[in-house]
Amino acid sequence: THYHATPNSSLFLAKPEVIIILYIIIITNRIYKKMKVVLAATLFATASAFVPSNAPKFGTSLNLKQDFLEYTPYHDHSAVKVNTYKNKAPFTGKVVSTKRIVGPQATGETCHIIIDHNGDFPYIEGQSWGVMPPGVREKDGKPHAVRLYSIASSRYGDDMTGKTGSLCVRRATYWCPELKADDPAKKGICSNFLCDTQPGDEVMMTGPAGKVMLMPEEDPTTDYIMVATGTGIAPFRGFVRRLFAEDTPAAAVYKGEAWLFLGVANSDALLYDDEFQLAKEQNPENFRIDYALSREQENKNGGKMYIQDKVEEYADEIFAKLDNGAHMYFCGLKGMMPGIQDMLAGVCEGKGIDYNEFIKGLKKKGQWHVEVY
Repeated sequence: THYHATPNSSLFLAKPEVIIILYIIIITNRIYKKMKVVLAATLFATASAFVPSNAPKFGTSLNLKQDFLEYTPYHDHSAVKVNTYKNKAPFTGKVVSTKRIVGPQATGETCHIIIDHNGDFPYIEGQSWGVMPPGVREKDGKPHAVRLYSIASSRYGDDMTGKTGSLCVRRATYWCPELKADDPAKKGICSNFLCDTQPGDEVMMTGPAGKVMLMPEEDPTTDYIMVATGTGIAPFRGFVRRLFAEDTPAAAVYKGEAWLFLGVANSDALLYDDEFQLAKEQNPENFRIDYALSREQENKNGGKMYIQDKVEEYADEIFAKLDNGAHMYFCGLKGMMPGIQDMLAGVCEGKGIDYNEFIKGLKKKGQWHVEVY
């Protein structure tokens, strides 16, 4: 039906301002419809970035479960890969970030290095990566030897996409008493290379290496006793993230106790303390932390508090846990082990236990895990 304006119609009699208002309403309605189309297109484009076929970028929080890099069943380690990449055909990773993670009063510099492997270099908690520093040796012109570093992240990486891995590296320097300064000619080739890397730098890598430090996850009530000095904390950070920071099958059922001992010089040298404190706060029944700060604490004899002294404080509880099937791990400089072994031997003597037979039994049952360097 068509309506015509006549001298008596309301439209004809309407004031100009009314006509203007009607015009504005019509234009506004058209703009709104166009905006809906643009908004829908934008949402579609945004959603397409999260289609599983697209690799998530580093740092993208997808709020997904960390269950897409699991074995079947998740605790079966028979298919764990080792030495996928070798010296003659290494993998090339790219540095995402390199960050100093110790305070100003720490003894030396320790860095956390995140490396992008695009999901092409799978590993699991407790394994190591080999790093081939660039350049050649001065003495014979041959490539530098591979250095092994325990991986400091879970298999999902710090961004939980499964496409990165992290290393915890202390810069190795040599203090020359004659120069009264660091001698650059004697600095650690690989550690300095890694600590000096910038985002985008390439890192030649081998591995993954090792199966001795894996977590036996079949029994979710298993207790883990983790003993580390310095950067030996690396594999245990991966353990803690898997059990307490990520939504993994292992975390969903874990009912045991993970007990971490870390020995460093002072409070400024503590590594990943914020993460560990959060895990403890959120899981008070399943996670414990004890620190040995050699320059800030005293042992029972009034001397410096070393890692073996801190472990000895809980000797009865630790031995009871081992008797009940707990797994005990050691990682750090090889100089840590004599003190640990002497302490354990002394505890065994006090309990009337044959130390050698005790350790032999733990090894036979797979409860004793050592990775020192």
